[in-house]
Amino acid sequence: MACAKDIVEYCGVPRLLFTDFPLGNPCGEPFNAEQQRKIFSMALDLLESARAPRTTVQTPFIWPHGDKWKELFMSEAQPFLDEKATENWQRAKEEYRKLKKEGKV
Repeated sequence: MACAKDIVEYCGVPRLLFTDFPLGNPCGEPFNAEQQRKIFSMALDLLESARAPRTTVQTPFIWPHGDKWKELFMSEAQPFLDEKATENWQRAKEEYRKLKKEGKV
């Protein structure tokens, strides 16, 4: 299950259930348990039904907040995150940079 179809397919995984949502949401929208159950069920079905290597199936779901995230997901702007999540993301990035500089990553 993934959101980065090109990357995962490049790695050559045997089966991929692709959801065209922002990174970190391959199982569906946060707090949408019904949608998440459907996506998980599709993943289990794919495990059973895939008959060839590198089988990719796309879920039918559409991100409800539009496609603007596709233009900005690699930028500093994170339009799909709320203020607290953006702060946490920035803090994690800084911590990673610090660890990398110290040779710990």
